[in-house]
Amino acid sequence: MARANAAYYAGRDPFGAAGDFTTAPEITQAFGECLGLWAAVTWTLMGSPDPVLLAEAGPGRGTLMADALRAISAMVPDFARAARLHLVETSPLLREAQRARLPEATWHDNVAALPDGPLILLANEFLDALPIRQFVRRGGAWAERFVAGGAFAERPAPDAPLPDEGEEGEVREVNEPALALAATLGARLAASGGAALLIDYGPERSAPGSSLQAIRGHAAADPLADPGTADLTAHVDFAALAAAARAAGAAAHGPVPQGVLLTRLGLHSRAAALAASDPGRGARHLEAATRLTAPEAMGRLFKALALCHPALPTPPGFEAA
Repeated sequence: MARANAAYYAGRDPFGAAGDFTTAPEITQAFGECLGLWAAVTWTLMGSPDPVLLAEAGPGRGTLMADALRAISAMVPDFARAARLHLVETSPLLREAQRARLPEATWHDNVAALPDGPLILLANEFLDALPIRQFVRRGGAWAERFVAGGAFAERPAPDAPLPDEGEEGEVREVNEPALALAATLGARLAASGGAALLIDYGPERSAPGSSLQAIRGHAAADPLADPGTADLTAHVDFAALAAAARAAGAAAHGPVPQGVLLTRLGLHSRAAALAASDPGRGARHLEAATRLTAPEAMGRLFKALALCHPALPTPPGFEAA
């Protein structure tokens, strides 16, 4: 999975109608604007440090951050002046698309390469594309799934990073890069201050089962067919990420459903304002907001997790119901 997805993202722009899938920033500008103002409020809760790193992991075409910065500049100009923009991206093709929209940015290959200092990091649909390991319970022990000859096979896995328990045939997934990222962010935020907002899809609590899937041309595809030509993803284990960040010294809030977060951040009000100022596309703005927040659409499957310095007040959108 790791090699296939690396090749996939290195050689194409997968976003939008002409690509393989559409992410929230491409659906409506209100999404990035709301996240930008989330970052601005969080900055004030941090004590308004100047300078502060504003970073995004997996920035796609740069759409989310461009929308975020437009809202920040209009509403919280002091934050705009204090922010130093950093993007975590390995694809040369996507870096060029980002550079066209965000020429002031500095690019990095991974989160660990970000410079020291207070940090606010956004990551939307980044973690689901990181490679997973799958384990199956066989005869009272864990076996690891792997690909051989274009099909799944299994081999003993005495080093499986799982408790030595489970039902026969039970499948468990472990996203080691995502757990390492959560630990790195947890230690970084605990030491230097700041917060990270991670939005992705997956269950609220850790659960067994295979969630590996492939998307090609906006439709489900065989994950083993034509490696490198489809987007491979798996559900994010938010409970495990929160535990890894807490173990490294950070506080974790959530996960909360994306629909709840965006509604609390004012997405519907912003969509209504866009509809009023652009009546020719008014219905499209309102439909986009519904798509992102409705439980039967993206509002429930997608979740948001906030990691932050343990002394930071609860970030916006994560207040107790």
